[in-house]
Amino acid sequence: MFVVHTCIQSLLLRVLLSSVLSNRYSSHQAKYMVELEFQIPGAFDPFIEAKDTGAPGVKEYVHIRIQQRNGKKKLTTVQGLPREFSYEKILKAVKKEFCCNGNVVHDKELGEVIQLQGDQRKNVQNFLVNAGLVKKEHIKIHGF
Repeated sequence: MFVVHTCIQSLLLRVLLSSVLSNRYSSHQAKYMVELEFQIPGAFDPFIEAKDTGAPGVKEYVHIRIQQRNGKKKLTTVQGLPREFSYEKILKAVKKEFCCNGNVVHDKELGEVIQLQGDQRKNVQNFLVNAGLVKKEHIKIHGF
């Protein structure tokens, strides 16, 4: 239905413009024909205003997840940190404080993700809150 509606609008617009350009109508009629505005509906996102205004219902969460590797080995991932923070500096401080290795992975869908060796979920949460980087209510911990 959307495609048909768009095709009809574009057809009407072409007929209107061609008739105005060919002077088929008087100048009085052409004046009113030109003032018509057509808006072709596009993709509508009902939450776009809430995302722009930073309304209290919309929160950006920091997700801390754990993944099972092989055997007893685990991997902790942190994603959703604000972009103004330096992921490399956060990683360096976390690695030094918790004596674990890690790296920053650049993903197309998820953005930048910090990966740490071991189950560091509670440690990372406490670090982010104590450093004042993220509020505790903006952190979600996932995993078993």
